[in-house]
Amino acid sequence: MKEWTKILPTRKKDTHKGDYGHVFVLAGSKGLTGASALCSLSALRVGAGLVTLGIPESLNPILEIKLTEVMTLPLPETKEASLSFKAKDKILDFLEKCNCVIMGPGLSRNLETQKLIRFLLKKIDLPIVLDADGINALIGYGDIIKNFKHDLVLTPHLGEFSRFTGKSIEEIKKNKILVVKKFLMEYNVVLVLKGYRTIVAKQNKKIYINKTGNPGMATAGSGDVLSGMIGGFIAQKIPPFESAKLAVYLHGLAGDIAKEEKTEYGLIATDILENIPEAIKKLLA
Repeated sequence: MKEWTKILPTRKKDTHKGDYGHVFVLAGSKGLTGASALCSLSALRVGAGLVTLGIPESLNPILEIKLTEVMTLPLPETKEASLSFKAKDKILDFLEKCNCVIMGPGLSRNLETQKLIRFLLKKIDLPIVLDADGINALIGYGDIIKNFKHDLVLTPHLGEFSRFTGKSIEEIKKNKILVVKKFLMEYNVVLVLKGYRTIVAKQNKKIYINKTGNPGMATAGSGDVLSGMIGGFIAQKIPPFESAKLAVYLHGLAGDIAKEEKTEYGLIATDILENIPEAIKKLLA
């Protein structure tokens, strides 16, 4: 526990929300608003001072009702109610007031939205947590990752990692550590390979294998909560590799706490989200 408490920043008595960072979450599309909500709220639950959610404009009323503490930025959209390439300038202008970006949860695989993601990754000069459809948009575009100018955290599950690397899930499972090491020789990122015993790895760093968590966390939205937690810690100026390790540990611990009441069968992503404060309390005890 002491290792983790050293990572968490101490809060001064004379402080304000701006001291704890402003996270911009680019997420959501028609039918996938839950991913954007879970991600945004989890960034707040780990202590980020401010969170703004960039969302397709027609979905804004839904999120305004659902989210009390999260601000929203309505953005131009496609006919399918996913983010349009036309949103690029509004996003880049807004990012001048932020210090971390989370991109991907529920964005959809719309081709125009994927074009937007790739464009933004060439322009943004902030730490980015890239998850889900954000990763899918880069399949076949690995050079964008290689040329990214800031810290980048990738959070694929085995399916997404398989599609990106071209290796089968079976091959990855058999040689997980070796595959991760080879990947990091090519891409200088923080890799969070989700699944049983989630791996957090970075070039020239000791690989972290997580031991918290349970099978009940294999549920829709669990990964969205994790990406929000990582971004929330980065916004508080915790280095990305340490942010990822801490978030993965607490995410699993929150799931373990939730399991005690909900069981592995009844556990849902919202239960993980709601137990983040309890997990942090255990950490600080």
